[in-house]
Order: sequence, then C-alpha cells, then structure tokens
Amino acid sequence: MKATYLYGAGDVRVVDVPDPIVQESTDAVVRVVRACVCGSDLHPYHSMPEATDGRSMGHEFVGVVEAVGNDVSTVKPGDLVIAPFAWSDGTCDFCREGLQTSCRHGGFWNAGDVKGGQAEAVRVPLADGTLVAVPVEESSPLIPSLLTLSDVYGTGYHAAVKAEVSARTTVTVIGDGAVGLLAVLSAKRLGAEQIILMGRHLARTDLGREYGATDVVAERGDEGIARVRELTGGDGTHVVLEAVGHRPAYDQAVGVVRAGGVISRVGVPQYDDAPVGFPSLFGRNIMLTGGPAPARAYIETLLPDVLAGKVDPGKVFDQEVALDKVAEGYQAMDDRTALKVLVRP
Repeated sequence: MKATYLYGAGDVRVVDVPDPIVQESTDAVVRVVRACVCGSDLHPYHSMPEATDGRSMGHEFVGVVEAVGNDVSTVKPGDLVIAPFAWSDGTCDFCREGLQTSCRHGGFWNAGDVKGGQAEAVRVPLADGTLVAVPVEESSPLIPSLLTLSDVYGTGYHAAVKAEVSARTTVTVIGDGAVGLLAVLSAKRLGAEQIILMGRHLARTDLGREYGATDVVAERGDEGIARVRELTGGDGTHVVLEAVGHRPAYDQAVGVVRAGGVISRVGVPQYDDAPVGFPSLFGRNIMLTGGPAPARAYIETLLPDVLAGKVDPGKVFDQEVALDKVAEGYQAMDDRTALKVLVRP
C-alpha cells in the first residue's frame, strides 16, 4: 500500500509499504477514507534530521474497518470509524478519568510498529478503546467534520473545557489555525458571550466570526495586548486559549489574561522557558493549564451536533489533495495558502 513518510526537513514522500494486518486479538485494520495534515506535522517538517528509513506521518483519520481481531467487540468490518490521535484501551484508570492521552497501555500513531494515518490503511491497536463507529456512509458530506473529531475540534474543545469556559467568562483565542478556530466554536458552544480572536489572516478570521468570535485583533505583541485590554475595559479576559505553541503566543497570553484568570495551552510548545514567576503568573493568581487533548473523551459529546448539522467544524478544511500529492499539501500549509489540508487516499 501507499503511505506518507518524512525523510528529513521538507522531504515528504509517498512510498510503498506492506499492507497492515491484524497482529493482536485487540487490533483492527482500517481502510482510510480521509486523513489530513496537521499544524503539528509542520514541526518535524521544519526540523527533522535526515533519516534513511524515514518516519511515517499522520495522526488524524476516519475510515472503514476491514478486519478485526478475535477480542474486538465494539466495531466490525464495514463500520465507518473515527480514530482519535492517540490510541487507548478505554479501561485503565486514566481512560476512565477521561485522560486517554495518558493511557497506561496506549500510545500515539507513528511510534514503534504503529504507523500513521496519511496512508491507505492503518493497523489500530486496542480498537475497542480507540475507535468510534458512526452511522454514516463513507460518501457522506459529513466526513470532513467527523475527521475534526479525531484531533482539532477535540483539541479546541479541550482548551475551553480545561479553562472552564462558561457564560460568565470572557475569552481570548490566540491563533487562527484550525485548532484556534475550533476553540472559538467550542467557547461559543460553552456559552461565552465575548470571544476575541487574535489572528491576521482575513479568510480565517472571517470563519472565526462565523464560529462565534465577537472581535478580531490582528495586531501582535504589545500592540495586540493593548488592543485586547482596550476591548475589555483594561482588564483582559478571564480565559486565554493559546493554540499556537510558540513563545510569542505565550507572552501574548500572559499579557491579555485577567487577574485571577486561566491560560489554557493546546498548541504544542516549541519552547521550555515560559515565565511562571511573580511578575507573570504568580502575582496575579493566574492558572496555567492545557496539554495534549484526550480527543477520545470528547467524541460522544461533540458528535451529536455534527451529525445533526448544527455545527460544521469541517469548514476548516480549505484544500484537498490525493495521497500521492500529499507533499503539496504540506507545502501549502507551510506557505499558509491553506488552512488545513484533507488527504484523499
């Protein structure tokens, strides 16, 4: 079969690899219907050293179950399924607490002998705890929105949930990528009445307004901080959802959060020197939270509105490429000519 591998910074190739098979009684093999390129895929795309054997790519996919092991009971061949970006058993204490990204027996795609979703098919370990069957056909127009439940919608929602967004909280979202836009949608779903989106790409911020942003701040740095404070009577917002992962975004978050507020980070941090001392967080009683989203924990919560057409998170996909053109999808996202790219095997 065909699969996407990264062989070094900027070196994306589609190569032939063996077809996946059921190896354990808890496995499923899923034929991929749609995958996508994630903003976090761009981190190794920018910096990965050359690797002779390459690294499989992709951690977001929906597909159709083709085979299952003898101990799999919740999905069957023919089911259309959503695969969260971490696989998990669904039974350990962390899974029962809704923290599947810390599953005692789980892991992440593209690690060890578990390969990635930018491929024609994937072996899914612990299928019962990982996969969610949905009652739609693979030709459904809902497929892009269902795909967001594998990562970006769940990640935006996780940011808002960890920050306890509600009708009483004002919210700033930093970042107009797919996660940031779906953090806006999530904040709106949880009742926030003032949602400030910090972003500078008009097509993206227009979608942010459609999802519920009440204000857009294009300025960055001190100028952006001043503008948010101007919009909030000088105080800043109760909640900041940081969906970028770079140090300037964190500094903006510290600058716009209200005393006693919460910064919730879901952009994968590309730094390890964030200030948390008296001048930044401690002195103003700021809470810092966030982390890798347990997307599996949120699928049942978010799925009904997607199936009913009440929300359309799939609008974050603005370009589609065939699997053999996936390198063009990476380039488009890196060039910011695409917000988020669907991949069609």
